[in-house]
Amino acid sequence: MKTYTLEEAKKKLEHYCAYQERSHFQVEKKLREMRMIPEAVDLIILHLINENFLNEERFANAYVRGKFYYKDWGKNKIRQGLKQHFIHQKLIEKSLQQIDIEDYNRTIKKLITKKISDYKTKKAYELKQKITGFLLQKGYAYSEFSNLLNEMI
Repeated sequence: MKTYTLEEAKKKLEHYCAYQERSHFQVEKKLREMRMIPEAVDLIILHLINENFLNEERFANAYVRGKFYYKDWGKNKIRQGLKQHFIHQKLIEKSLQQIDIEDYNRTIKKLITKKISDYKTKKAYELKQKITGFLLQKGYAYSEFSNLLNEMI
């Protein structure tokens, strides 16, 4: 496996962080994969933060936008994803606030409408059960969609 000097590793990680937003967890993992010693890891992370290549709040905001607006994930699934990156709870909640409630409800309605047409069952109970399972898996809380589901089916 290739070994890196401190400067080579800095440049490689600058490019890695410039390509897309990264969490501290991802950067540390990448540096461990590169077999950098702990002292070098600390120096490189500090450099990336000081040069604004690495910013946890920017990462959390980008993650929330991407997962909601492109993947249609609900807040619960997004919250879990950010926890897996070891993002602080207060930052997670702050980042989730950028999701517009009207967009959130519109997305739930869009997903319900799509699933109604996808499922062939004629029984309302079965349809509600399947859609409930789907929405829970996408990260939406039952309380967020139950009334809308009852109205639509």
